[in-house]
Amino acid sequence: MKYLPKRQFTNFLKCRIFGHSSQFRMSSNIRIGCASGFWGDTAMSVPALVHGGKLDFLVFDYLSEITMSLLAKAKEKNPDLGYTPDFVHSAMAPNLQAIKEKNIRVVANAGGINPHSCADALRAVAKKLNIDLKVAVVTGDDLLPRLENVRNLNIKDMDKGTSLPSNVHSMNAYLGAGPIAKAIDYGADVVITGRCVDSAVVLGPLVSKFKWSFQDLDKLAMGSLAGHLLECGAQSAGGIHTDWHLIKDWHNMGFPIAECKENGEFTISKPPNTGGIVTVGTVSEQLVYEIGDPANYALPDVLCDFTNVKLTQVAENVVLVQGAKGKRPSDYYKVSATYGDGYRATAVSPVVGPKAAEKALITAKSIIQRSENVFKRFGLDGFRRTHLEVLGAEQNYGKNAKAKDTREVVMWIAVHHDKKEAISLFSREIAAASTGGAPGFTTLIGGRPKASPILKLFSFLYPKDKIQIQVTYDGKTEMFKPEVVKESSTTPTPEPKKSPLIKGTNTYRLGDLAYTRSGDKGDTCNVGVIARHPAFLPYIEDQLTEASVANYFDHLFSSDKRVVERYSLPGIHALNFVMREALGGGGVASLRSDPQGKACGQMLTDFELRNMPNIDTLKK
Repeated sequence: MKYLPKRQFTNFLKCRIFGHSSQFRMSSNIRIGCASGFWGDTAMSVPALVHGGKLDFLVFDYLSEITMSLLAKAKEKNPDLGYTPDFVHSAMAPNLQAIKEKNIRVVANAGGINPHSCADALRAVAKKLNIDLKVAVVTGDDLLPRLENVRNLNIKDMDKGTSLPSNVHSMNAYLGAGPIAKAIDYGADVVITGRCVDSAVVLGPLVSKFKWSFQDLDKLAMGSLAGHLLECGAQSAGGIHTDWHLIKDWHNMGFPIAECKENGEFTISKPPNTGGIVTVGTVSEQLVYEIGDPANYALPDVLCDFTNVKLTQVAENVVLVQGAKGKRPSDYYKVSATYGDGYRATAVSPVVGPKAAEKALITAKSIIQRSENVFKRFGLDGFRRTHLEVLGAEQNYGKNAKAKDTREVVMWIAVHHDKKEAISLFSREIAAASTGGAPGFTTLIGGRPKASPILKLFSFLYPKDKIQIQVTYDGKTEMFKPEVVKESSTTPTPEPKKSPLIKGTNTYRLGDLAYTRSGDKGDTCNVGVIARHPAFLPYIEDQLTEASVANYFDHLFSSDKRVVERYSLPGIHALNFVMREALGGGGVASLRSDPQGKACGQMLTDFELRNMPNIDTLKK
């Protein structure tokens, strides 16, 4: 008979006493899997993680700034709505029995604008299944009821300096991990929050289980990095990877798991028998996704420094993550408000035949002109904005386009007007091009477009001590006050010495030397570039500068003032480029076919690095 060491035997007894034997493992590590990167993500991730992930916690990230506004609109129509119903009915209901049996605890920001209704809906499902489910709710992020108080503070947009608009739809603070940890401490099986930073759904469980202090800034930074690497669902496991051709079984895509140690170090992996891959490349891409200055990645609980994070492939589909550092966070929460700014519509149609791109552009311009002629008859102003694209003619590449005359393209017409009536008139005029325009106009994809509201983002900072956070559990509501963090001291990392570059006669695509990943924050696009080999980075740094990137993406900027910032992440041999006002407003405020800059990283892979030595020689 084998005997267990005293500590493990004690843990074993606890598991048997509290009915948690199905989860007993000879490990003090915590395993957390993320099953959702956005509202609308696949529900098939849940059973794979629940049955194959050996999880302690299952987390879900559903919210974006625009999602909050859409949920606010839903709650206006029905006071019982305002949360993401997918969480209750698609993710939890079919898997709740297995989640309970395996003693997996759940954290989700599915509450949106109405966390209590989300909790009530989940409790109703559990009751129907005869499952005893303890649900806690975190609230306090919704500042819309205090709109006038906020307005009296003369709040300014943190990027543009503008005043708070009159027609605000939603206004939510990004809360941290503290109240989530408190809810887990109380004993909740499921914690439902409203708006919090995406990484908090992972950091909260780690703070609770490892009893980390909010003075343990390096550990908080590592836990936040674990959350950042999980928060976008399948991306760390090979989703939208630069080397997409290496990915297998897209239909059965794996979702990431972080196995975390008490000292903060963790590994990223995925469930067995699932598609995708977990490599230094896939994890690096997610690390640079949608960040600004990697030395000062601001979160409510810690100011993270990711510049010297180290990634190591320790096994197939297992990457070890080390080296994030933490600094004292700000005394302010970031708050994102959304507001209405008129209406939009987008018409999309294939155009076929010789000189298809030319025909598409002429047809699009004629539709715009004819619509504005109709507006005059009804006393309406012209469009505030229009955007015409010919997809297939590489217009997204601007002056870097290589496509010549093609015989089939897609015409894209997007318009913006203050009046919904004007958008309806535009919609009626489009179809006339099928008989009164250039030949080859085939059909309107999705039919005549409908007017949809334009929602814009307004972000500002708000004092933490003015926000009242509540944790509701077992019929009781308690206030949560974040711990005051002491000043931290950091030792600056010395700049590495640079050796002279060897010149050569070779030209390489950036994609041959690096991975790329791009994303958005409002109207700002970031593009991360990760060298495939450390020896490549000096050459990439030499030619991929702020000026050359601004020139390459010149056509994306909204004004002549092209603002590009470059940051270094030497730990993963990477650069991060931040392009301001490059997305035409961003999100649903943009009229472009790529409103979130998702394709920018792919476009940059065709950037040419010239006068290079042979890269095989560099790797030796």
